[in-house]
Amino acid sequence: MTAIRQKNVTAAQWSANGSDVAPADLTKEENVVFGSNVFSIKTQKERLPADVFARLQGTLEKGEALDVELADAVADAMKDWALENGATHYTHVFQPLTGLTAEKHDSFFRPTDDGGSIAKFKGSELIQGEPDASSFPTGGIRATFEARGYTAWDPTSPAFLLDNPNGTLLCIPTAFASWTGEALDAKIPLLRSMDALSRSAVRALKLLGDEEASRVVTTVGPEQEYFLIDEQYFYARPDLLLTGRTLFGAQPAKGHELDDHYFGAIPERVLAYMMDCEAELAKLGVPITTRHNEVAPAQYEVAPMFENSNVGSDHQQLLMQILQNKARKYGLVCLLHEKPFAGVNGSGKHNNWSMGTDTGHNLLDPGDTPSENLSFLFFCAAVIQAVDKHQGLMRATVANIGQDHRLGANEAPPAIISVFLGGELEKVFETMAAGEGDPHTPEEVLDLGAEVLPDLPMDGGDRNRTSPFAFTGNKFEFRALGSSMSLAFTNTVLNTIVAEAIDDLSAKLEAAEGDLTARVIKVVTESYIENRRIIFGGDGYSDEWQQEAEKRGLKNLRTTPDALPEVIAPSTIEVFGSYNVLSERELEARFEVWVEQYAMNANIEAETAATIARTLIIPAVAKHLVLLDDADAELLEKESRGLFNELVERTIALEDANGYPDGLEEEGMELAIYARDRQLAAMHEVRVIADRLERIVADNYWPLPKYSEMMFIK
Repeated sequence: MTAIRQKNVTAAQWSANGSDVAPADLTKEENVVFGSNVFSIKTQKERLPADVFARLQGTLEKGEALDVELADAVADAMKDWALENGATHYTHVFQPLTGLTAEKHDSFFRPTDDGGSIAKFKGSELIQGEPDASSFPTGGIRATFEARGYTAWDPTSPAFLLDNPNGTLLCIPTAFASWTGEALDAKIPLLRSMDALSRSAVRALKLLGDEEASRVVTTVGPEQEYFLIDEQYFYARPDLLLTGRTLFGAQPAKGHELDDHYFGAIPERVLAYMMDCEAELAKLGVPITTRHNEVAPAQYEVAPMFENSNVGSDHQQLLMQILQNKARKYGLVCLLHEKPFAGVNGSGKHNNWSMGTDTGHNLLDPGDTPSENLSFLFFCAAVIQAVDKHQGLMRATVANIGQDHRLGANEAPPAIISVFLGGELEKVFETMAAGEGDPHTPEEVLDLGAEVLPDLPMDGGDRNRTSPFAFTGNKFEFRALGSSMSLAFTNTVLNTIVAEAIDDLSAKLEAAEGDLTARVIKVVTESYIENRRIIFGGDGYSDEWQQEAEKRGLKNLRTTPDALPEVIAPSTIEVFGSYNVLSERELEARFEVWVEQYAMNANIEAETAATIARTLIIPAVAKHLVLLDDADAELLEKESRGLFNELVERTIALEDANGYPDGLEEEGMELAIYARDRQLAAMHEVRVIADRLERIVADNYWPLPKYSEMMFIK
């Protein structure tokens, strides 16, 4: 048996590792662990003096800063809770512009004069930390010698305990800002955008007759897709290890064309892993509701319930961390790359987004009453207007190097942003736009006005899996987000541009004449007509849609270098500046960071591909040629030698591309475009030949685990 075949046998021999937990009676409160590791409102109420708890909640409701006395009381209670659960250290967890989370651990314990130690945690330590700002991507906001930056406690996202086999860590969600106060993270703009949308939506609700709502919260419910492969294969693939995706790999004879994996029975090892992840996430207060096999072999999905955008974004980062950490316990590796296997279904993260009032009204629920119908139409029209006006920016929020392999393929939404309303809802808007009824929409609906959507069901039409931005009952589902990406910037943009559209419609509503019903219908109809080009319910994968979208004037930003300039477009700078979400300097910083990350990742991929081709694949093919020559297999030898020579030529061309020509800018968009057009293109040319050779080189010579092994052995 060859070494590769032996790995396959070993990988397939997994059995339960003895850590099974006996089923508990979940009807008993003591066995329900949800939120047990969270410094939640319930825990705060139990541990804080009644007056301190009341002051804390009142301060948070008003959005005010904590005074020193209150902060000290909260910090002391949080420290005691953490110590009782075995935590020796605390950390301020923040989300820098890397797209990941960052943390620095500090001990609670301080030495005493008598040689002992005492645990201390002051309010000032809870509220503020000080990491090195220049060591994180800043896009020029902080120079190398300008090191000071601050983390600031976000009390709206609860602290939690993260268990480790050797102890426990208190994690405090924080924002991250420069010494000059500029946002260096994903959280600050998201919180700003949530406030902006709330102000705009409350203003609109008052115009619509709702005097009770005082705050509107945006919510998210992301669906996370991921791959699992045996760790033996992962560590035998330098490309997976360094880039997160396979840079070489021929298609297996069986892909996902049989549809036998989707929603199939979950393999035992995978199910054990999923349950372990869910148990850990439950303790952390992450409300997981769904798990299932996804379309591709070795691909899976997990989805939580809706939470407010800030907490949901924090929890999504935590979920990705838990998915990756727990996999190792089961001899697996979790791949979050958008396209780990070429030619196989990629992984996304559907961002289900909605708006709700503090009185419990979902603004994107059609409702049953005339007033709810009017409100729904108003806010739905605002979302349509926002997405149409800022379609390029929406595309930019889901741009990264992994997405360039996924968006636009027959597995994911196209790079062209469009809105799917569903048959029933689109019919209502079109009828309003036409100013007349049709056989399916009684004329009295428009005559009465207030009852525009009298009996619209929650699912008012079929779903469209090719749509990037689809209405799905009481929310919009932005399906283009990548599986490795943070939710924060996408939802920051959504909140901000919808706030702008709401304010625009509110101003027009105030200026219109007539009763409320007539004014709302007039404003909504005019907005829909102006922005209806973004509405599309057909096949987003078709060539016809590409042509039609161009006629409509919709943007087709195919790659990350095409899309990222939208982040600093005049319309983006204007809307973010108007709502104090991101300044022009903060936007430019993000643009610079993301362009640099694209070029760096492309270079890492190209360098890795060249090394694998030169040191692994070319030697393997050379051995195969000797084998064929010894066997006097002239026809086979001729075929293989031709491909071998072509592989060598293309590898040398890739190495030349990796050298960079004289005069090329060392950073910025010019480098990103060069990486896309030269390095990635040359890498693809090498891969085409290498993948052909994989199918004909002797199996025991081929140096890399194959798709047929990695994806099917569970």
